[in-house]
Amino acid sequence: MRKSNKERSESMRQSLMDAARKLFVERGYAETTTPDIVASAGVTRGALYHHFEDKKALLRAVIEREAAEVSASIELHSRVPGNARATILEGTRAYFDAMAYPGRTRLLLLDGPAVLGIEAMRTIDEQTAEASLSAGLKDLLSEAGNGGKAEMLAMLLSAAFDRAALAIEAGADRQQCEAAITALIDGLTA
Repeated sequence: MRKSNKERSESMRQSLMDAARKLFVERGYAETTTPDIVASAGVTRGALYHHFEDKKALLRAVIEREAAEVSASIELHSRVPGNARATILEGTRAYFDAMAYPGRTRLLLLDGPAVLGIEAMRTIDEQTAEASLSAGLKDLLSEAGNGGKAEMLAMLLSAAFDRAALAIEAGADRQQCEAAITALIDGLTA
């Protein structure tokens, strides 16, 4: 069965994103050129610029996809009905599992903020993993009678999660990082 133009277009877009992701992880954003990306994807530069304004827009698309995958993993693995604390702790493990995917920490926590800027990354975070954390914190803090602080606490805890992911990537003990996050979460309701 032949693909429609829309399917072919989306397939080419995904191929460009896959090729760019691979090169961004291997070389870094700054050292990856658009000719490298199109050669790796097996397409023309015209195809690249048909789908993306520039290399930065391509990086943003890659990062948005990565962030969505992390968020989906958290959602899939963190539902503990009736127990907000357990849900957040399962989400913590799911986050660290998702961030262990090769290259993800570099893309989401190093190159993304450096290239796209903090505000763009905050927007992406608010729409993905941080949204899950915020919802979980609202449930947890509501149980403790203090749900009004959930959004600000989610932003701050999200930063702690990111620092822990960077530390784990650099060789820190994951169990110790998870224990520290657990202590932070438990401190919110103490």
